[in-house]
Amino acid sequence: MTDLLFRDDAYQTAGECRITGHTPEGGILVDRSVFYATSGGQPGDSGMLDWGGTRMPIATAVKTAGGIALVPAEPMPMPPVGAPARQLIDWNRRHRHMRVHTALHLLSVVIPLPVTGGQIGADKGRLDFDMPEPPGDVAALEEALNSLIARDLAVSDDWITDEELLANPGLVKTMSVRPPMGQGRVRLVRIMDGETLVDLQPCGGTHVRRTGEIGRVEIGRIENKGRQNRRVTITLA
Repeated sequence: MTDLLFRDDAYQTAGECRITGHTPEGGILVDRSVFYATSGGQPGDSGMLDWGGTRMPIATAVKTAGGIALVPAEPMPMPPVGAPARQLIDWNRRHRHMRVHTALHLLSVVIPLPVTGGQIGADKGRLDFDMPEPPGDVAALEEALNSLIARDLAVSDDWITDEELLANPGLVKTMSVRPPMGQGRVRLVRIMDGETLVDLQPCGGTHVRRTGEIGRVEIGRIENKGRQNRRVTITLA
């Protein structure tokens, strides 16, 4: 399986790896990856793969049975299995994903309702909530969210066992997407205001170290997506 370098350090932009195989769909399997693979509503990273004097643009990364596969952006000769290579991600795009993702965690604090879905982009993101009635004051929600961001809260992670998560089901805010389990441990993302816990939930995505990096966000129109389902979209200002 692929060593997930992005999980240990979301700020690592480049890294050495070795080509371990090719997928039938044309992906490139690697033993170590700084590329985040599409999952949990967050897109895979794009960037470059260099080997033997060849530079290949990478459109995204995906999860496969063999680990993480890098998807070439255009048809090119594939690197041979066993070749050493160097990865370089599009840092500006990754960092925008990090900013949006952490902002969505804070949105789930401002709107403390069960989450039924979500999506992350480089400019905006959204959460769907089990929300029978729309909020009365969207401007107040936006101000509350930006107030949390401006407090420059610390963001960190740690791990618990699968059994500990099963014993604490309240940690899971999402109704439609379950945290990755089955490998013995689950990653938790924690947002703190000094010694005060602001948010704690299982998450495998990439996040900023402090909420001040997010910058100001705007809440758009709240859409009705079903009898009790409402979509709240945020945009990086």
